Amino acid sequence: MRSVALFAALVPLAVAAGPASARPGAAGCAVAPLGSARLAYAAWATNGAVAYARPGGVEVARFGPNNANGYPTVFGVLGTAAGRGCDGRWYRVQLPVEPNGTVGWVRARAVVVERVRTRIVVDLSERRLWLYRDGRLVLSAPVGVGAPATPTPAGRFYVDQRLVPADRSGPFGPAALGISAFSPVLTWWPQGGPIAIHGTDEPGSIGRARSNGCIRLRNATLDRVFAAAGAGTPVLVRR
Repeated sequence: MRSVALFAALVPLAVAAGPASARPGAAGCAVAPLGSARLAYAAWATNGAVAYARPGGVEVARFGPNNANGYPTVFGVLGTAAGRGCDGRWYRVQLPVEPNGTVGWVRARAVVVERVRTRIVVDLSERRLWLYRDGRLVLSAPVGVGAPATPTPAGRFYVDQRLVPADRSGPFGPAALGISAFSPVLTWWPQGGPIAIHGTDEPGSIGRARSNGCIRLRNATLDRVFAAAGAGTPVLVRR
């Protein structure tokens, strides 16, 4: 599939973030889970952020205010710090880095948090996508998925960027929802082989395992999903 190789040809869609969170952090914190089937949270690193293995511990990764495509850096929030001396000072977040599923802690003062009411589920065996809002199903559609040699990775991810192509009739279709996943085999591709949900100029590939790992939707369906699913939307890809 050409879409991963052409990721740099996409341009970011402007976003607006929500209200700011609070205070500096401390070490030795437990996790108080956040979110449900109806509600999730996204954390925007408006001035960049550092992620740690634990609050105040070993550094995992550093992030600028924008990613390689110029889109604002956003994390999927898993929980907040709980315990004496650290309540609310840190967030446990999903990170848009390899290996897939990497998580870390970021200081609450380094991010701006907003609510996310959408959720996406993709079943690779059924080759189908479901979009939920406030816990209710709003859309179900067939998808194209990765070929056996270039499989779509399974796991719990989130939408980490919303991009539009220069050519809306090209291999991405009208737009792409980048997710915090990378191809398990195309590690040498630009930006490590990022995975996205996007449209296609090959409608015959829908319902088939023919891509290099990305999830393809018919363009009209992609328009609906793109309009509904903001950055931070949880994405469950299951086998």
